[in-house]
Amino acid sequence: MALLLDVLSWICLVGGGFFCVVGGIGVLRLPDFFSRLHASGVIDTLGAGLVLFGLLLQAESLDVALRLVLIFFFLLFTVPTATHALAKSALQGGLEPEVDDDGGASSNS
Repeated sequence: MALLLDVLSWICLVGGGFFCVVGGIGVLRLPDFFSRLHASGVIDTLGAGLVLFGLLLQAESLDVALRLVLIFFFLLFTVPTATHALAKSALQGGLEPEVDDDGGASSNS
């Protein structure tokens, strides 16, 4: 049973690390503010959520597990609210999203 928990924990930790790295690259490489905002939201909710769940599987006391769950719920509610507020204020400030003329995704061909 301990081996199964260790394997699941490592899968979550590596998966969370992967999403954090991909989201960080997205923040650096994406073209406009709104795309970068989406990437940062993915880092916080999915990446940090998987890391916290992996740590939860390794928690040895109920106190540590409860704190990890509270951190997860705090992130789950604050990150989408903050990204929504940033996007709304950017739109009200006059920042327009970058949109292609054909309405599709941009291609570099």
